[in-house]
Amino acid sequence: MNNGVIILIMASLFLGLGYLGVPVFFAITAGVLVATALTKVSFASIIGQLFHGIDAEALLAIPFFLLVGELMTAALVTNRMIVLAQVLVGHMRGGLAQVVTLFSMFFAGISGSSTADVAALGRTVGPEMVKEGYDKAFIAALIASAATIANLIPPSIMAVVYGATGNVSIGGLFLAGVCPGVMVGIGLMIYSYFFGPPGVRRQRATFGQFTDATKAAALPLVIPIIIMGGILTGWFTPTEAGLVAVTYIVFVLIPITNRGHLKYLPRDFANAGLLYSIPLAAVAAASAFGWMLAYLKAPDVVAGWIQDFAGPDPIIIMLLLVALFIIVGDFVDAVPAIIIFMPILNALAELGGINSVHMGVTIITTLAFGLITPPYGITLLMSSKFIDVSFMRSVVRSLPLYIVFLTTILFCVFFPEIVLWLPKTVMPESVGCFKNPSGAGYICPKFR
Repeated sequence: MNNGVIILIMASLFLGLGYLGVPVFFAITAGVLVATALTKVSFASIIGQLFHGIDAEALLAIPFFLLVGELMTAALVTNRMIVLAQVLVGHMRGGLAQVVTLFSMFFAGISGSSTADVAALGRTVGPEMVKEGYDKAFIAALIASAATIANLIPPSIMAVVYGATGNVSIGGLFLAGVCPGVMVGIGLMIYSYFFGPPGVRRQRATFGQFTDATKAAALPLVIPIIIMGGILTGWFTPTEAGLVAVTYIVFVLIPITNRGHLKYLPRDFANAGLLYSIPLAAVAAASAFGWMLAYLKAPDVVAGWIQDFAGPDPIIIMLLLVALFIIVGDFVDAVPAIIIFMPILNALAELGGINSVHMGVTIITTLAFGLITPPYGITLLMSSKFIDVSFMRSVVRSLPLYIVFLTTILFCVFFPEIVLWLPKTVMPESVGCFKNPSGAGYICPKFR
């Protein structure tokens, strides 16, 4: 049978089952197994590929980051960060809406998980916003949108998966994600200030209140320093940084801030393990799916189509990929989408001479946008359930917020020099720079 027909059958089966609500792992695996039956590949080989897909040391960072978020939320340590955010921006118009976004930017530097962010905000700030008269649909839309920042500001689980499967510098992706993460955060705060509900106006916090809130939040805010400081100095790999952060929380943070929670640690570890099982299964299936695509020469076929349409122009290639991943993100979770399409992304990056970190952060930002778009929209679905409002009402209130994400994505496409400025400055080798053989400093390629 023609390879193109097999690819079409495999993709249609996966997307069709996924749209019907079949869990991602089973939908992907079904497509792979049917494709295997139509080729000379043995079932034993494809089952082996399932295990090979999760046999990567870098992926061990994911459970540690998930555990960090679970421990911080369950032990109520996040409340200290919420208080600090409220002291900083609570006096502004739409005060609690501003708190949601600023807290998400703080918490993004700790957990790397949008679902952990939604859970923390849905249990704490969400009910307070309801009491102050904020529209429930707006609350759900804002919490879901702000939670996507966790996939951009380091440590991002999407960046870990992208770097591990695409052989791209994880540290470079972490640093490059700061620019779009901050842009989304500022965009949401501007929207809330000018167009969101006014909320209850509070008095500006005194210097004493600011000092007290900063002292209370100081210990939790050490965690981003541990993670990024260790990675950037070369002391830790991302996995080791996650382990050190967990150790700090268990042996320092919780005993000081909430000693009574120590007896619940086994439950927190079990919950983090359950959370990890979902992306882990998806990673295994997506790895086999991506391998089958490569076997069927799908990357060459897709790259050929795009080359015929766009040539080697990097801007047009990136815009086509953005359009593709906006559609993909509507139906598929980000982690399997990254792994499935990685062979195609690598081929197109080579075709257009696109920097791999620039490609990665643009795709990650686009897939983060998919977390609030129907019909999948997992963070929007979660926040709707926490706030007790219909999913479709939340979708309608989130539509204006799409402008923030689309603006950020287009900025990433057209201004690689700005997006890559931080990794180029801090970790120049992560974006392809090399030491100047004739003197000090680095020689860097022109980013496209």
